[in-house]
Amino acid sequence: MHILTLSTLFPNSDRPNFGIFVERQTASLAAQDNVKVTVINPIGIAPWPISIFMPSTNKHLVSNIASDWRGLKIFRPSFPLIPKFGGPVNPHFIASAILPIIKKIHAQSPIDVIDAEFFYPDGPAAMIVAEKLNIPYTIKARGADVHLWGSKFGCKNLWKKAADNAVHLFAVSGALKRDIVAYGVNENKITVHYTGLDRNKFHPSTKAGQLPDILTSKGGNAPYLLSVGALIERKGQSFVIDAVASLPKHYHYVLAGSGPDEAALRAQAASLGLSDRVTFLGNVDNEDLPSLYQHAFAMVLPTASEGLANAWVESIGCGTPIITCNVGGAEELVRGPDSGYLIERSADAIVDAVNLLAKNRATPAAIAEQAAQFSWHENGRLLAKYFKNIVGINQSQ
Repeated sequence: MHILTLSTLFPNSDRPNFGIFVERQTASLAAQDNVKVTVINPIGIAPWPISIFMPSTNKHLVSNIASDWRGLKIFRPSFPLIPKFGGPVNPHFIASAILPIIKKIHAQSPIDVIDAEFFYPDGPAAMIVAEKLNIPYTIKARGADVHLWGSKFGCKNLWKKAADNAVHLFAVSGALKRDIVAYGVNENKITVHYTGLDRNKFHPSTKAGQLPDILTSKGGNAPYLLSVGALIERKGQSFVIDAVASLPKHYHYVLAGSGPDEAALRAQAASLGLSDRVTFLGNVDNEDLPSLYQHAFAMVLPTASEGLANAWVESIGCGTPIITCNVGGAEELVRGPDSGYLIERSADAIVDAVNLLAKNRATPAAIAEQAAQFSWHENGRLLAKYFKNIVGINQSQ
């Protein structure tokens, strides 16, 4: 069985953690018996004359020739990316760029399924190519690709058409499946397929009380609240900074990630006199994340929307409870105080949850047990099973 994975987010030499959850899923799928996987990772390049004002820094990543990335065969063709306003046309640009490559791949080794890793723009791009080559395609929903693009003017019709024409859809949580159904998509064609977890990395620490090197080098201290994710309004880090101002002074706050809100968040911390209690780590290598989770008092992410955040799963797997909002699949993971608290999106609610944890916090082992169902091996095994069923049904028609 030959699966072509199409993903606009995928790790590369410049950003080795960019879409790493897609890489983990793809590698796990490729490790299954009788499964061959080829990856297409389109690279957006701003066209002239936009490139004069917004020069691309990723041109060196582009290649129409297969290369090896951590054991996976991958192509990285370029497509014209129109910043901010290109949403309605990006799927067409992607499809035009990848179609010649996929034709050659299909001629050499017939593709059984094209698997789009995000609902948009990957899903509509997969639909266009699949229709031209008569190959079935699937789409996976992960969160913002549903909540943003499913209602965005100029994109929502193409989003819905791609959903309706796909042979099957996957969602990372039951809550996200319900959200997709609310857009008028047939619920019988949607399967909940949870993310995985590398349990060899993300597990409770055996070195209690020892601060991670990456934190001590930046002047951080314990106990600390941790947020892992892009520094954007949707993730809600500003609420955590406000909360820290109301918490006892021994609490610190560590942000792992980068994004357009960093300057505003730094200014907010400074205005509250918290510069010595708030530490910005920037993007953190995946190898350094486990120790950050393990030694955190709690992973706090008052996010406005999610599918099933990988940071939630990783934190609980490391034995650290989470404080987050009841969005997406949060309630499928936080089923009681052992794994954390679901709160309203406010600083006061964060303070209350931290105080509750301070009074009664489960052991790391008990917390980690709440994530026992997540593994990349199971993720890949189930995905291979689903694809085999899809291929079997398609061939019988």
